[in-house]
Amino acid sequence: MTTVWVTIGIYAAALVAVGAITSIGKKSIADVTVGGRQAGAWLSALSYGTAYFSAVMFVGYAGSTGYGYGLWGVLAGLGNALFGSYFAWKLLARRTRTLTARHNLQTMPEFLSKRYGSRGMKLFACLVIFIFLIPYSASVYKGLGSISTVLLGIPETSFMVIIAVLAAMLLIFGGYKAQARADFVQGIVMLFGVALLIVFVLRTRQVGGLEGLAEYAKSTEGLPKLAGKQWVSLISLVLMTSFGTWGLPHMIQKYFGIRDDRQAKRGVLISTFFALLVAGGGYFVGSLCYRFFSKAEMDAMPNKDFIIPNMLKEAALPEVLLGIVLVLLIAASVSTLCSVTLTAASTFSLDFVKNLKPSMKDKSVRLLTQGLCLSFVVISYFVANSKTPILDLMSYSWGILSGSFAAPYVLALYCKWLNKRGAWAGIIGGFVIALPPAICKLLNAVTNAGAVSWLANQGPLFACIAMAASLILCLVVSALGNRNENPEFYKEVTVV
Repeated sequence: MTTVWVTIGIYAAALVAVGAITSIGKKSIADVTVGGRQAGAWLSALSYGTAYFSAVMFVGYAGSTGYGYGLWGVLAGLGNALFGSYFAWKLLARRTRTLTARHNLQTMPEFLSKRYGSRGMKLFACLVIFIFLIPYSASVYKGLGSISTVLLGIPETSFMVIIAVLAAMLLIFGGYKAQARADFVQGIVMLFGVALLIVFVLRTRQVGGLEGLAEYAKSTEGLPKLAGKQWVSLISLVLMTSFGTWGLPHMIQKYFGIRDDRQAKRGVLISTFFALLVAGGGYFVGSLCYRFFSKAEMDAMPNKDFIIPNMLKEAALPEVLLGIVLVLLIAASVSTLCSVTLTAASTFSLDFVKNLKPSMKDKSVRLLTQGLCLSFVVISYFVANSKTPILDLMSYSWGILSGSFAAPYVLALYCKWLNKRGAWAGIIGGFVIALPPAICKLLNAVTNAGAVSWLANQGPLFACIAMAASLILCLVVSALGNRNENPEFYKEVTVV
């Protein structure tokens, strides 16, 4: 295992170096939050992709979808590439970048407040984002917990501490610029790592190459006949993990830092290619789980988060490749953790604290943001030590955030007639609809009632319903009321 640890050590040292170098000359809160809006296409797209896909996807989602749907699980990766990356960048990136640069906006709550003329909306969005990004952040820790236990033989809590320290150092030293530059390097590692992983897993004796894959596709485990409820669950998962990114603040803020329209256009293809290889490859590897284990063997594991780590262990990968794969998973997780943490902290400091105390100086806000980054990392670590599976933690977070904010944000880019009442209706409606699974998960600790347990596992389904309902409410309530009360928001902004 010496080679594995050396590989991880080199990666950790490189991250610290990036953070330290980037911190030189950092002067304003804008440098911390949006990098001075100077990110190019590769930097922006890879930062978006590495924030999108972490060990949560590779370990939690890929293992669960492979167990539940076999090769059909690859549909999630394809959906992420098409809807979560291509159409997201095509429809949102340029308009978001133009409007936020025009009004000097740095966070999504600030964007919503400026567009709809509502201070209350900013404060509500700020609190929801800070609170419900915590389970998302915790799911990132948990994604690495099973990896450390199975492949490295060390307690998951110890490994989580290492990841927390790396993320905190990167954020406190460098903010957005350090994160984006580290994400670029991590994105390249992920691209090559996933490509190598696919090749070596296909060549294992368990899979048997392309011939074995073809045989697997003909089996009932490889391409099972899914019942109606299974199709609903799978489609819900695809839609939530694809369109869910349209309302996640840490993903949307990647558009804020793009240098110009030209870079935004180039980012469409880069982001899509990254998602196709990384997400498609990750779900593909997970879909091969029945070539390694029987259903009974997987049921005997602590939970579905252990399927992928045990597959990698059974695959007997060369030490160098195993080290690369572990760095790939760590890189993906650290970048996502940094994105989520920076978004939560900057939102709370800029949109809540400074809103209540407008006289705060820029330096004070920057220091507060960095302090909140450290606090958020620590809080997420403790939440991660709960027994809640990765899929549940992430679905609660994505469902509530995207159910609340995707519709009013996306519609604000295209519908000039949308008004404040419509936006509020969409936000509150989506929030209320997406909340029950998370509440039922808490109630599970005190009751094992069938309905409560069932609802606790329906995060993806409720997330999709919430997003659709929020969209309808925004449009219908706006149509019944006055036209947009804030036409000034779009003046002198020409976006084709």
